[in-house]
Amino acid sequence: MMLVERVLSGDIRAAARLMRLADDRDPAARAQLAALFPHTGRAHIVGVTGNPGAGKSTLVDMLVKVFRSKGKTVGVVAIDPSSPFSGGAILGDRIRMQRHAEDPGVFIRSLATRGHLGGLSRSTSDVVTVLDAMGFDMVLIETVGVGQDEVDIVRNAHTSVVVLVPGLGDEIQVMKAGLLEIADIFCVNKADRPGAERVLAELETIQRIVTPDADHAEIPILKTVAARNEGIAELADAVLTHGDAIRTSGAWERRESTRLADVIHSVLRERMTAEFEARMAELERTSDLSRRLLARDTSPYEVAADLLAALLPSAPPQGD
Repeated sequence: MMLVERVLSGDIRAAARLMRLADDRDPAARAQLAALFPHTGRAHIVGVTGNPGAGKSTLVDMLVKVFRSKGKTVGVVAIDPSSPFSGGAILGDRIRMQRHAEDPGVFIRSLATRGHLGGLSRSTSDVVTVLDAMGFDMVLIETVGVGQDEVDIVRNAHTSVVVLVPGLGDEIQVMKAGLLEIADIFCVNKADRPGAERVLAELETIQRIVTPDADHAEIPILKTVAARNEGIAELADAVLTHGDAIRTSGAWERRESTRLADVIHSVLRERMTAEFEARMAELERTSDLSRRLLARDTSPYEVAADLLAALLPSAPPQGD
């Protein structure tokens, strides 16, 4: 567990190595992450999501600066599109955030989506575990910007910031994907553009119509111009205020329970999928599965039931 000890001591190189092992799905990473888990639970995890072109990267960059001015250490998990050639992250966010490269209180990690839907990477929770165990006060997760499918963040963050911008079909972007259920804070970025007031008005109208739940009462709506560092301090304050509020109300524990349950589901889905795929490949080699399916000698439902029964002996047989 030498790698774990180095991570806990704040060794950046060790942390980067463990993140790489986790992203590559190296079996050695599982035990290391499990050993780190008892040292987690302190970081305030903040998701920043929104449409492509909303200026999320610039916004996160400026938030890092403000949080650092408040004495907070900050880890950033920047989800980038996968390279079509290598499958790795394009690393655009780390290039854009070079101003923080020499700051020991900031750690930025880019992750590729690698086909994972929902705006996150399959390794997001693993990287968050490492950053949390290292003692970072704030962990900012910037989603890739896929629009309507970016709902995973609400299960992976304590505070979710939804970024909107004028000129992207305002009423559509406000309503889609259940944004009122996702958002803890609305941020109208690029608020110097025409149409910003319309977006603000629509958000306020929708909030009056939709009955808020206990965790989403009176969602703050803030204006920013990230490129000019306008409104960023107010946004950072809103994030910290929300964190304090959910700690006091008990919502923090509920959200953390949801987040950890999602980690379990993610691990199970990935490992079960890999096992099913291996067994499917074995069936193809040993029993010419494709030919049997095409000939209608068996059905996808029977094959799935047989595979499930082999992996989970207590599963009900086909037809039950």
